[in-house]
Amino acid sequence: MVRASNKIYIFVLKLAVSGASLFLIFRKADIEHVAYILKNIGLSSFLAVAAVYIASQLVSAVRWRTLLMDRFPFGKLFALYMIGAFFSTFLPGLIGGDALRAYYLNKDARKMSATLASVFMDRYVGFVSLMAIGIAAFPFSLRSFAGSPYTWLMPVIFVSFVVASILFFTLQLGKRFRFMTEIYEYFSLLRDRKTTLASAIGLSVIIQLMNFLMVIILAWRMNLPVSLLQLAVFLPIVITISSLPISISGIGVREGAFVILLGLINIGPEAATSLSLSWFFSIVIGSLPGLAFYVFHDRERKSISS
Repeated sequence: MVRASNKIYIFVLKLAVSGASLFLIFRKADIEHVAYILKNIGLSSFLAVAAVYIASQLVSAVRWRTLLMDRFPFGKLFALYMIGAFFSTFLPGLIGGDALRAYYLNKDARKMSATLASVFMDRYVGFVSLMAIGIAAFPFSLRSFAGSPYTWLMPVIFVSFVVASILFFTLQLGKRFRFMTEIYEYFSLLRDRKTTLASAIGLSVIIQLMNFLMVIILAWRMNLPVSLLQLAVFLPIVITISSLPISISGIGVREGAFVILLGLINIGPEAATSLSLSWFFSIVIGSLPGLAFYVFHDRERKSISS
């Protein structure tokens, strides 16, 4: 009961952060103008971006399969990825998509610890590629920041990520517990499989480029002067900030980051907010097939158990 009440409390706090962030944004941005821009983007553009998102989930499933020690059917992993995407989007803060993936896969896996470790590593290598892209593009995008107080935000995020990674993998916190020992054993085995890690990082780069493509399509549809090089720095910052567990699916926080960063290249708050929301709405559309996968998977599991 205590844990349930804590979850509700945390959810309410996240909801408050998202609500307060949106309130502050729409004090600067005309909400009617934002609605007008979103309406004129057109359904075809939303569907095109949603299709790219689903394709990125396909590649993500390939990456996850690469990182798993046991062999699983690709179709199963893709279905679990889509189920996780659906629950993360439509029940944010209540059911974690990654936790759901680990839970369902553990039905067929040998160890829960190895399953959780693979899910963690799947996300981790995604952030490795994201940080690499962001810091590589940073020196070529200094003009976009024009001496603003946010100039060194990308390097700070990169250094923080590197330091946190070193501490996590070298100190091996919690190793005295058997469960955590098994997780670190998985990391040790994976460290020796350099080809596997290289493949996973390469796939992660492709996934991140798909994320950039989604935003580029929407920016092009809105006639916004945003270059791929600028997005290569801006999006890692936006994704990192909106991934922090302080809001509902990053709503409000992500839009605020877009308004601040795109404002550096003279894009108004209405256009920046519209670009952020259209990206999120496209992901929502792309996550909808996850419901069908969940219903089918649930029925299949019940029929097997009966």
